[in-house]
Amino acid sequence: MTTELRRKLYKRGSSYETTIPMPLLFALDKAKKQNVLFKFDNQKSKWYIEFEEDKAIADDVPKSGKKR
Repeated sequence: MTTELRRKLYKRGSSYETTIPMPLLFALDKAKKQNVLFKFDNQKSKWYIEFEEDKAIADDVPKSGKKR
């Protein structure tokens, strides 16, 4: 059996948006800021979603853990 998650694509102003379902975010540290990368594989004609920690925000936090 495969897992299928559906989300509606909705119009917001002049663009279209959707939300990322929480089941896809279970392994992320939600205390850290994240970037979402949408990648398209032309050969397979498939989209992939990757997450990365936002280094600009992470580098701005001093060792004490408080933001400057």
